[in-house]
Amino acid sequence: MGEIIVNEEVFAKFRALLARVQKNSQFYQKKFKAAGFEIEDFKSPEDIAKLPFTTKEDLRETYPLNIQAAPDEEIIRIHSSSGTTGLPVIIPYTARDVADWAEMMCRCMQFAGLTNKDRVQITPGYGLWTAGIGFQAGVEKLGAMAIPMGPGNTEKQIRMMIDLKATAFIATSSYALLLAEEIYKRGLTQEINLKKAIIGSERWGDKMRARISAELGVELYDIYGLTEIYGPGISINCAHDSGLHYWDDYFYFEIIDPQTGKNVPDGE
Repeated sequence: MGEIIVNEEVFAKFRALLARVQKNSQFYQKKFKAAGFEIEDFKSPEDIAKLPFTTKEDLRETYPLNIQAAPDEEIIRIHSSSGTTGLPVIIPYTARDVADWAEMMCRCMQFAGLTNKDRVQITPGYGLWTAGIGFQAGVEKLGAMAIPMGPGNTEKQIRMMIDLKATAFIATSSYALLLAEEIYKRGLTQEINLKKAIIGSERWGDKMRARISAELGVELYDIYGLTEIYGPGISINCAHDSGLHYWDDYFYFEIIDPQTGKNVPDGE
């Protein structure tokens, strides 16, 4: 493993966060105690390896709100995973969480080349799912026009896309493909004003990517995220399409060998 590079300001914030959750979250109090982790021993980036892992099953066991590390009066919203494979994971958000998430989403929009002159049609769902409302926050912070359609109703989606002259849209890969097929089948390709699309939430391969891009004539951007960490918006590719960019002032990423639980060497 190469040298661990975390600037002093980010490390100080990381340490303060650990101290806060240790003080305020019963879940992390138990987890840190079981791992023999003491905040006093967390003195350098190399000590990150001492932190215990938090698994999906761990998070399910906190249902509904045992992971909460802020008082109720500071919680302004919750979001939840789908719960299709077990208990849903419910994540509480403070106002700062929501503001930070909007900032990351805004950066994603900028990496995709969007500006405040764009009109962005948002097709993912709203509600407990993190997608729709998260994308809208990023679009609004950018100063662009949000068109908050939500999922389904393809007829209306296409009509609004044409009438409002949407320049970009956000969708899952499967719905982006459906829209592309419907627009192409109806001979409406020349009537749309789309230039870019931000796609997330589902796996998609090169063939699907090429088909969506060709039928809609758009540049495609792959956005990543998960409910347990804000939602979509923690990373995105750029026009060079050489991988995903993430925000190292918010996150510290590791590549872990699942057999050993250790960091793998650089390049692996």
